[in-house]
Amino acid sequence: GNPRRLLLISNSTLHGGGYLGHCQQHIQSFLGQKVKRVLFIPYALHDRDAYARTAREKFESLGYGLDSIHESCDPVEAVRKSEAIFIGGGNTFRLLKALYDNCLIQEIRKRVLEDGIPYMGSSAGTNVATVSINTTNDMPIVYPPSLQALGLVPFNINPHYLDPDIKRTHMGETREERIRQYHEEPNTPPVLGLREGTMLLVEGDKATLQGVTGARLFLRGKKPTEHEPGTDFSFLLTDSNPVNP
Repeated sequence: GNPRRLLLISNSTLHGGGYLGHCQQHIQSFLGQKVKRVLFIPYALHDRDAYARTAREKFESLGYGLDSIHESCDPVEAVRKSEAIFIGGGNTFRLLKALYDNCLIQEIRKRVLEDGIPYMGSSAGTNVATVSINTTNDMPIVYPPSLQALGLVPFNINPHYLDPDIKRTHMGETREERIRQYHEEPNTPPVLGLREGTMLLVEGDKATLQGVTGARLFLRGKKPTEHEPGTDFSFLLTDSNPVNP
């Protein structure tokens, strides 16, 4: 079977809670007792030292050691030796460029898709786990060589998905309108809008929505649909995705 194991989290911090507080039980359940140390990739933020301190404090409180890849003299070797990988949030363009610059795209893909080590992503780290970063909310502050990402799943995700606020007078495009514009392009994959507090658990060929809110699924040429936690999204993992040309 497929050894892939992913925990793709919409956001690192939920209003009223601390860093990864809203999903720490999911993290412990996901990593289990076999994993002793997690390799953290802090490339999405500029201050990598401070970011690593925050992540290390959290993971140590959960019983896991944490090594930050930016402290390694050989990032590729760090990935090859890792027991589990966690890529944190920040700017998705900065993150993806650093993954390319450090020759980590294929290495991470191999470790996750072939060797079966657990992969956790939050926000930008969830974005780069998908087909591409075309549906990120971030500004392109740097220029990665490609928008193609790790491709650990054959669809895209929009973390921090926001519903239109009917009380606001702001006339800018809604998130739904922007995703619809993406789907106006040919051969674009499904997009799963993950609201704050929601995550997708992928185990082999099974995908389940978890968390406290819900998700909105966008398929090209079809009306978006609403989904509650517990929804089985396994059909999104097949290569015969319902993409209308």
